Amino acid sequence: MTTIKLRNLRKEFDDVVAVNGIDLTIEDGEFLVIVGPSGCGKSTTLRLLAGLEQATDGRIGMNGRDVTDTEPKNRNVAMVFQNYALYPHMTGRRNITFGMKSTGSFTDEDIDRRVEEVAETLDITDLLDRKPQAMSGGERQRIALGRAIVRDPDAFLMDEPLSNLDAKLRIQMRAELTRLHAELQTTTIYVTHDQTEAMTLGERVVVMNDGQIMQVDSPQVLYDFPENRFVAEFIGDPAMNMIDVTVEHWTAVHDAFELPLPSDGGEDGITETSPAARQSKEQQAAILGIRPEDFYLAREYPDLGDETFTATVDVTEPLGDSLLIHCSVGDAAFKIQAEPRTSLQTGDEITVTYDPERLHLFDPETGEAVYHSANAPASPERVEQAPRG
Repeated sequence: MTTIKLRNLRKEFDDVVAVNGIDLTIEDGEFLVIVGPSGCGKSTTLRLLAGLEQATDGRIGMNGRDVTDTEPKNRNVAMVFQNYALYPHMTGRRNITFGMKSTGSFTDEDIDRRVEEVAETLDITDLLDRKPQAMSGGERQRIALGRAIVRDPDAFLMDEPLSNLDAKLRIQMRAELTRLHAELQTTTIYVTHDQTEAMTLGERVVVMNDGQIMQVDSPQVLYDFPENRFVAEFIGDPAMNMIDVTVEHWTAVHDAFELPLPSDGGEDGITETSPAARQSKEQQAAILGIRPEDFYLAREYPDLGDETFTATVDVTEPLGDSLLIHCSVGDAAFKIQAEPRTSLQTGDEITVTYDPERLHLFDPETGEAVYHSANAPASPERVEQAPRG
């Protein structure tokens, strides 16, 4: 049983604050993904958990035990690195077993049994007598995973382990990792900059930026109900469209169009005292967010509604399963994800409609979400987060 708690965790390097007072609880057996752009502090957080970096401030707890100042070898965690970190002169078997006797009370029989079990689980039995130079990237990554699993740690720490693999192999290894976690049920913290990995692997996802936690939630909640503009634009590919508007009488008004905002809200939606309601009455500036897949060509969805506007096609990008249309209307530029075989040319005029249940408003100064047209799900107890600065 491994529950990990970070409390006001902070790490400074000279004048750089890499991790800025984060609070986070990772539940026993959870697969938690930390995602964010380069330099956001995600790998530093992982290294603090492993004991490879010393915290400037704050505490790290594992199973009720404070391990903030505990040596890495005494934390019983296993780390999988981005570059595999295999010894080139050792076979797969020796890479997997190296250091086991110095970090635990394993007999030769225990080690042999564990290696065979792990090799069978990862399907690497035929790699045990090869050296890394005779293995592909995916095979080396499996050996690195085997080295972590064989120690039966309290937690796995994975630092972008798939980033050096080609696209097809990354998809395959994502499925392997999901299967392994379902089988082992070991607490796992996985760091990546790839939001697709985060969405497909994580039971919960932590979105970080500038050393702080922006939001912690399930992948679908992050996608449907981002708490701020950063999360809205970072999660989802293509990124959410952001358009400057004025909110007047429950309508998002732009010089070239007007989009009525559903105002019933529901139990967890907007209320007459919410920021969105105040904006609707006071005619305040806002940023309208709507995902490319929630805009539609009116001719393809005639039953969606009567609210339409006209835009100009600037560029089209065929993606195979869809067509990404870059459009403009007035001073607003946005993208639409249309059916793949839609015939359009640069300069064409198109009539656009939208899903009224998929609109978002963000404060133009703070970036905080002030409105979602869909009802947010009943909120379970969320993970504690540090104040956002």
